[in-house]
Amino acid sequence: MIFFVNDVKKTINNDDVTIVAATKYFQPDEMRQLYDEGIHDFGENRDDAFLMKHEALKDLAITWHFIGTLQTKKVKKVIDLVDCLHSLDNIKLANEINKRRSKPLRCFVQVNISDEDSKHGLAPDAVIPFLKDVATLPNIDVIGFMGMASFTDDMAQISREFQILNDLQQQVRSELNLDLNELSIGMSNDYPVALKHHATVLRLGSVLFRKEV
Repeated sequence: MIFFVNDVKKTINNDDVTIVAATKYFQPDEMRQLYDEGIHDFGENRDDAFLMKHEALKDLAITWHFIGTLQTKKVKKVIDLVDCLHSLDNIKLANEINKRRSKPLRCFVQVNISDEDSKHGLAPDAVIPFLKDVATLPNIDVIGFMGMASFTDDMAQISREFQILNDLQQQVRSELNLDLNELSIGMSNDYPVALKHHATVLRLGSVLFRKEV
């Protein structure tokens, strides 16, 4: 496996943007190589894979992100090992995290910004009521929003979808007096567009590497 971490960082050209390596298709030995290349934030989307990789790499100073859908019944197993959750989108999950977590957890509220049925997340107009609901939970620390744009080559459509989150940030600032400035948007196919919409966290996979032949 050949990594292109430095090339990607040059493209981003912003030290304030965090690259989270989406490690669904990475094995622990490959993640060690990636760590040596300077990527110390890893994101998993399945609880069983997360637990395996967390154990295998416990000697490294990794910041662990859970970037997939987290089922309420799985919270107990992983929640005190996670540094950041990118997929908070219902009050039942929030209550379970608040119950099981030993200290406040940084969370992105996931918002459904595309028209694809497969995407999870709250409808944009449900976000402010949700934020009011979770404000009383001491172990939920909402830091911003996560969104997944449509899987398309139409960059104008992707831009419109990311703009929904920019508008939502302004609305939350105005109505709730909250500055939720963190945005977890942008993947390998659309991260340049995400950067134009003030992404602070990029969830990148295939753009970081290619397999040796």
